[in-house]
Amino acid sequence: MSDRVRWRLVVPVKEASIAKSRLQPPPPLSRPALARALAQDTLEAVCRGLPPADVVTVTSDDHIAAIAASLGCTVVDDPGAGLNAAVREGLQVASVPGAAVAVLLGDLPALRAEDLLAGLAACGQHERAVVPDLLGTGTVLLTGGPGVTLTPRFGTGSAARHAERAVTLALDLPRLRQDVDDLADLTAAAQLGVGPHTARVLAEAAAHADVAPAN
Repeated sequence: MSDRVRWRLVVPVKEASIAKSRLQPPPPLSRPALARALAQDTLEAVCRGLPPADVVTVTSDDHIAAIAASLGCTVVDDPGAGLNAAVREGLQVASVPGAAVAVLLGDLPALRAEDLLAGLAACGQHERAVVPDLLGTGTVLLTGGPGVTLTPRFGTGSAARHAERAVTLALDLPRLRQDVDDLADLTAAAQLGVGPHTARVLAEAAAHADVAPAN
């Protein structure tokens, strides 16, 4: 695939009130506030790397929809039938003649534009590619070249399922591969250095802990 390929990227973001059920944020930070911060940092990094008009955000979260629209992304309503249905909805909008397509999950707060572009460049050498998370079990990035139809199979163990039809690329890009599903992941992402919105809510929680009265 040419290095000059145009990428169309789908970023699904779950409604914050039901997102990140395994993640217990530090008090008094709420799970929805943290989920939105993670997604906003991810979207802003993406839009620094790609033209926002080529980014399709699929969400039913009004706050994230407004942020994505303000960045210049195309916003698509989440059909409410799970992650794979949301991705399929996004791919229908993202797929245009001559463009490659990719799906990036929206919980990558340490992501930088250069990490995304490096990942897409590596994936672009293959008809289909999958970049697993740092644990090697989940999927953070799924790509297909121009004219390729992607079949999203996200969920527990998705990297192995995607690898049935795609080349697995365990890239040395920890900021791209560090997703956040639980507190250990959040700690690891913070050590890499997270974006400003995640950093702010974590700092506010830490400040509250510092001033909380002892029992």
